[in-house]
Amino acid sequence: MTTKAEQISSIRAVNMADIEHFRAYVKERTPIRQGTAEAELCHRMIQRAVMITTEINREWHTPEELHTLLAELTCREVPQTVRIIAPFTADFGANISFGENVFVNAGVSMQDQGGITIGNGVLIGHHVVLATLNHELEVELRQDLIPAPIVIKDNAWLGANVTVLAGVTIGEGAVVAAGAVVTKDVPPYTMVGGIPAKVIKQL
Repeated sequence: MTTKAEQISSIRAVNMADIEHFRAYVKERTPIRQGTAEAELCHRMIQRAVMITTEINREWHTPEELHTLLAELTCREVPQTVRIIAPFTADFGANISFGENVFVNAGVSMQDQGGITIGNGVLIGHHVVLATLNHELEVELRQDLIPAPIVIKDNAWLGANVTVLAGVTIGEGAVVAAGAVVTKDVPPYTMVGGIPAKVIKQL
């Protein structure tokens, strides 16, 4: 019988070949069917993400400690200029990419199985949700996952309580007003708001 410490060590370890395969798989927006190797990896990575984000959230960390935890979570290099205010959660962790000088405020949730790319100078407000998964409408297939990436271009700003749905690109320099639900791409240097988000003005 394995100990809890051994289980934690096993879950926290990653095979980068598996991660790279998964990233390539979801990049094609291929559905993640229950019972497949990709679904099993999702289940294990969720537990891993919970472990690491719990560690991020339970106490204060030096910038160096936080950077190390973020690099472990994302399975890639994270710029030293990234700043995140806890609490912060991720569903998968290993499909998030941060640019330079990114600021993520408290309460942000990233459902990143489908891939989240955050450009340089991006500001993300309190309690923003980035959701890269959808489900089939057919009841018999509803447990399956449909991934689609979210891309946030350089210097975009997402206000508090914004929700960005799967497959959306937020253009460079765009602003998403607080509380908006973004269901389609936002052009560069444009302000959008509302549910669903619509263009308010050009910047």
